[in-house]
Amino acid sequence: MLNNSLAMALIRFGVFGIAMIMLYGVAMAQSGCTTALVSLSPCLGYVSGNSSTPSTSCCSQLANVVQSQPQCLCVFTGDGSGAPPGLNINQTLALALPGACNIQTPPVSRCTEGANGPSSATPSNSPSG
Repeated sequence: MLNNSLAMALIRFGVFGIAMIMLYGVAMAQSGCTTALVSLSPCLGYVSGNSSTPSTSCCSQLANVVQSQPQCLCVFTGDGSGAPPGLNINQTLALALPGACNIQTPPVSRCTEGANGPSSATPSNSPSG
């Protein structure tokens, strides 16, 4: 019989696996974003409300995505329909994540400028237009 800590570890691993599969499905809808979105898995605890602050690895991965593929972050904007079904992502927390990590991102309004959203990592406090 499995002890309680091993059983809990297996359950957590299973939940993590399901979350990764769901993120993969969303990433397929946003061409070229699979790796970028999966790399944000350390942020799931924060954006789902299970952690009050994002982890260091979350912020590091977010900085990498902002630098290399900021358009991939657009799946978490708008009405929340970009989030994987069944994955509890709090849109308010997702939009607050860059501030919590002290990372400047392109303005959310750039996600509607084209099919692929922002194409560069222009800081959000830059004038638009």
